[in-house]
Amino acid sequence: MSGMLEIKNIHKTFNPGTINEKVALNGVDLTLKEGDFVTIIGGNGAGKSTMLNAIAGLWPVDQGNIIIDGVDVTALSDFKRAAYLGRVFQDPMTGTAATMSIEENLAIAARRGEKRGLGWGVSKKEREQYHELLKTLDLGLEDRLSSKVGLLSGGQRQAITLLMASLKKPKLLLLDEHTAALDPKTAEKVLKLSDKIVSENNLTALMVTHNMKDAIAHGNRLIMMMEGKIIYDVEGEEKKALKVSDLLQKFEEVSGGEFANDRMMLS
Repeated sequence: MSGMLEIKNIHKTFNPGTINEKVALNGVDLTLKEGDFVTIIGGNGAGKSTMLNAIAGLWPVDQGNIIIDGVDVTALSDFKRAAYLGRVFQDPMTGTAATMSIEENLAIAARRGEKRGLGWGVSKKEREQYHELLKTLDLGLEDRLSSKVGLLSGGQRQAITLLMASLKKPKLLLLDEHTAALDPKTAEKVLKLSDKIVSENNLTALMVTHNMKDAIAHGNRLIMMMEGKIIYDVEGEEKKALKVSDLLQKFEEVSGGEFANDRMMLS
């Protein structure tokens, strides 16, 4: 069965042949079925964000293929791939235009990929739609449609970015440590919202996180990466039953060493 995302034998080395050579992806194979919500964990430099960047097309891969819903996008630029993808980054400032209002930001997302002139006025119908959409966030933003996004808190901005990333029902939603810059309470809210958006829209999603508890608590499948490879892949009931200690043990088995990423241990 073909999946919503197929990654076939992806390789990527940065600065090849120099003293700074870094093998970032070393033969990654991964297939996501439609509706899969996969969490990705691993130490620093394991290849988690590099894999997301490869899917998004930020640079060409050295070898292998990336197929989204049956379309081979390996040779497409990030701009051309944008039609298939929604993405939320770690920095709450990245996904929104700070000097524009909430409704203008949502309108930009809603019109992505459409050929149009400069008719950027937000219609009454759109405004009503955004009002209802923001209400579901439960952050009081529905009455602040004309507020500049730059005035919002990090959590509010990530919530808006999530809405923007999912507005056009992308084939694939990429969440790159999208709660790492938020305080724990806000992070929890944004994660709940992520779950809701993924399940209600039946999206296929990949979420990179450094928090093992979050990786276990969210999604239906978990993969662990190390040295540019996937070393563990678990789903369904088996994933639900996981404990952080199981993940640490798995990592030590495969790596033959202690798990040495403080950031992951502390979270």
